[in-house]
Amino acid sequence: MQQQKFSGQEKMSDLIKENHSLLLVISRFGLSLGFGDQTIKEVCNANEIDLTTFLSVVNFLSESNFEIDYAYEDISISSLINYLKNAHSYFLDFKLPIIREKLIKAINDENQHIPYESIFIRFFDEYVSEVKKHMEYEDKIVFRYVLKVLKGERNLHYSISIFHGRHNEIDSKLIELKNILVKYYPAKGNNLLLTEVLFEILSCEVDLATHNQVEDYLFIPAVEALEQKNKLPK
Repeated sequence: MQQQKFSGQEKMSDLIKENHSLLLVISRFGLSLGFGDQTIKEVCNANEIDLTTFLSVVNFLSESNFEIDYAYEDISISSLINYLKNAHSYFLDFKLPIIREKLIKAINDENQHIPYESIFIRFFDEYVSEVKKHMEYEDKIVFRYVLKVLKGERNLHYSISIFHGRHNEIDSKLIELKNILVKYYPAKGNNLLLTEVLFEILSCEVDLATHNQVEDYLFIPAVEALEQKNKLPK
């Protein structure tokens, strides 16, 4: 197995210095800032966070190779589900509403008429609806199924392979919105506000992509290993 970049003996603060995007990982595991010089292991133990799962996600997102051979059977699936559900809440309740507010502000200029205003907002709202539907399916169907499997329950009509087969990318429409704004935003528009919106969209685009990768390369294989261990049908 490949040597992991981070271990439990390193300081949690050093992890953030190395890769500031890992702040989102820390938050989604329910950890707060202010850990001083504590190691990753000490912080996880103090907050009852499974260390192996935390390190698996952190190291996975720190590597460019997503085919790393992790010991999926050692991952706490329940901890990973909490992480993914917190990510869903972040996107739906925080990040996407902020982008919408900034988008409205950028195109709602009293000194000019922007003919594509309603199109921009409608396109964004359709995208959010798509994301919400995608994440609610995971919360209500997939995660509930997996938690039952953890209890040893069988379901002859569902398996994680069904989710894997329909797990589509949800960042493509956001990329389309970015391209539309770049191509059709009026030349006299507020470029400072537009730049801020585009920055938020780019950030969300990357975050959603890595979120999907965690599900595809960590969560799904871990559940498949669980199903095999319990001899559940695929």
